[in-house]
Amino acid sequence: MLSVMGLYEDAVLPRAIDLVCGARSFDSLRARALAPARGEVVEIGFGSGTNLPHYPDAVTAVAAVEPVGRARELARSRLASSSIPVTFVGLEGDRIDAVDDSCDTAVSTFTLCTVPDPAATLAELRRILRPGGTLLVVEHGIAPGAAMARTQRAIEPLQRRLAGGCHLTRDPLQMLRSARFEVIQSKVGYLGARTPWGYLTAATAVSPPR
Repeated sequence: MLSVMGLYEDAVLPRAIDLVCGARSFDSLRARALAPARGEVVEIGFGSGTNLPHYPDAVTAVAAVEPVGRARELARSRLASSSIPVTFVGLEGDRIDAVDDSCDTAVSTFTLCTVPDPAATLAELRRILRPGGTLLVVEHGIAPGAAMARTQRAIEPLQRRLAGGCHLTRDPLQMLRSARFEVIQSKVGYLGARTPWGYLTAATAVSPPR
């Protein structure tokens, strides 16, 4: 029998994430961030498929990683309306059922904030990407202002509890560079109001040679 928190995480949280992350206010950001995607794509944190409508025609297939069964159920309508074939290849970003050098593009949108081990997840994406392959990231993270950063640190424990482990204080660009990705383009700033969740990074990075 599920506890109250278990019911929340199973039934309420996936729908809330679908509602928030699927908001139309993110559409233009997703479209711009995913424009370089091409060929065979691996997407971690596939969720309810909110990126699917924004993939360009150059994408031929998506290998999706998503641990939450309810989120995969919520993705059904987007999967049905998409012309891109999608195959689920794992539940965790650090253990993906794909061979080395098998994908042209990796995608992570609002996922590196939540994975338990970002370094292991990025290492796994580096393994799967072909040398010179592209990693596309959209993420929220630690804000530059001291007052906002203090607020983020103060509320992060509650955020992690209520939002499936989501952190507010990770630095997306630092994570990419620490994982030996070469960041070739990035844009940072608030999307709309200045909130603890609103400081966003959109980055394009390249997988290093073996």
